[in-house]
Amino acid sequence: MQRIPLVPGDLAEPKHVVEAIRKRRGGELSNLDRLLLNSPVLAEAWNAFLGTVRQRLSLSPKVREIVMCAVAVINKAEYEFHHHAREFEKAGGSSAQVEAMQDVEAAARNAAVFNAQERMAFQLTLEMTRDIIVKEDAFEQANSLFSREELVDLIATIAAYNMVSRVVVACDIRPED
Repeated sequence: MQRIPLVPGDLAEPKHVVEAIRKRRGGELSNLDRLLLNSPVLAEAWNAFLGTVRQRLSLSPKVREIVMCAVAVINKAEYEFHHHAREFEKAGGSSAQVEAMQDVEAAARNAAVFNAQERMAFQLTLEMTRDIIVKEDAFEQANSLFSREELVDLIATIAAYNMVSRVVVACDIRPED
């Protein structure tokens, strides 16, 4: 049972907020959108911010989706993983990589399945999500693998999707399918 009721999927008001969310989502409202629309001001800001993180930052789509999936695994956010594993595969990831992501610590070391940037994305996600503090050696390695812009975007994406997972888990949001 949903902890906070979702608004109806055919919600039309407030029009400018609902239309902006539907536009970003390809016409549909996700269960997360339907939760957030209980607070239209929050839903509007969330849509703008997460739309930027998803569509406008400098990270490659594969690295971006790795981060989102890794946060989901670490934080036990099934809903988040369900959506982002699909996006990872659309970005060129394999089903073997999706399977390997189920153990984020192992994925961070798995040179047979992930390249150096991808492994570093896992490592940075682990340290930021689980430990909060990033070790100096990990930060130095990340700094050598990513441009300054990419590194800032990587850190912000990890932080943003920790926020998403906290809401998803606290409200027990389930996948639509």
